[in-house]
Amino acid sequence: MTRFDGVRLVVRRELVERTRDRSFLISTLVTLAILCAFIVVPKLLGSGRTPTYDIGLVGAESQRLSRALQEQAPLAGVKVKLHRPADLAAAEAALRDEKLDAVIVDGRQVVTKDDPDTELEVLVQSASRVARAQAALAGTDLNPAQIQSVLAPAPLPVQALEPSSPENRARKAIAFTAVFLLYGQIIGYGIAVASGVVEEKATRVVEVLLAAVRPVQLLAGKIIGIGLVGLLQLFILGGIGLVVALAFDRIVLPPGAAGTIGLILVWFILGYAFYSCLFAVAGAIVSRQEELQNTVTPLNLVLVASFFLAFSALQNPDGTLAQVASYLPPVAPLVTPPRVAGGTVPAWEVALSVLITLATIVALVPLAGRIYSGAVLRTGARVKLGAAWAAGRR
Repeated sequence: MTRFDGVRLVVRRELVERTRDRSFLISTLVTLAILCAFIVVPKLLGSGRTPTYDIGLVGAESQRLSRALQEQAPLAGVKVKLHRPADLAAAEAALRDEKLDAVIVDGRQVVTKDDPDTELEVLVQSASRVARAQAALAGTDLNPAQIQSVLAPAPLPVQALEPSSPENRARKAIAFTAVFLLYGQIIGYGIAVASGVVEEKATRVVEVLLAAVRPVQLLAGKIIGIGLVGLLQLFILGGIGLVVALAFDRIVLPPGAAGTIGLILVWFILGYAFYSCLFAVAGAIVSRQEELQNTVTPLNLVLVASFFLAFSALQNPDGTLAQVASYLPPVAPLVTPPRVAGGTVPAWEVALSVLITLATIVALVPLAGRIYSGAVLRTGARVKLGAAWAAGRR
């Protein structure tokens, strides 16, 4: 059997066994449900919809506020529907039945069923001030156009030093979602590698497997097979999530979206390849699942730190912290995609980040393979890295 044949057999075993496992189906469905809820629920609840208030006007003085209310509503970011109840009793009845949100009585008092919303109160108070100012200025020599210009002067022009285009916002939205997916997939399938190694040691299955393949072949096949399962799940989650987001108008794909999505997949492969070697070593040096938590904790902490650094990079992609982190293989898989989403990272920086991470993986694979070979058959107490390294040499 050639080296490639041994790796291929282990890859096939991992693919078949893990895709048939109920945990794969359950985790995919649960993650998909959470992702779709994150996309759909705000849309169904009216997130981003302009609030509309029903306001009753009672008395002649209140009627004069109608124009001011309609003019002030867009400035307050709301809409208004004006009603004219027959009298105060009818207005109070409409308030109790929640047909009206507020009633203005004779232009001097506002009546509500309970405490009014802040937006509603600001709207009514500002409209009242404008209407009273108009009445006061009407006795001067100013014409209606001049009065209007005094009460509603032209807004100050706004100039952004670093304007954000809709395309940039869409790319950042994709990167924001990708950070969660990358973090979940890398840490989830990294732990799957470690727990799989421990399970094979505890059940002595590894002894049967090593009768047919070499330890390095077993390690490589396990990493590749579990990685392909993770990539398959990422395709499912990303594909369905993207379709749902487009169907509910939650995102608009910018012209460079395909490149951003492709980069995310590349960094999943690089990040998984880097961490899976370390997780495999963490699993090989222990013999029980209860001991695994201690050995994977440092890796989990690094991934959590990378997760938070990714959001720092999303907010300030050109900052010194984000630039330095892009060249550090443990954090680069989560930091580089959001930086690229900002659209300001030179291509040479991305290429250098990929090359450094790839070179680190190439150097890490034989090191992890040697420690794995020296520790995978040793049961009982936790194996020290030095002892595993020495045993792997033999």
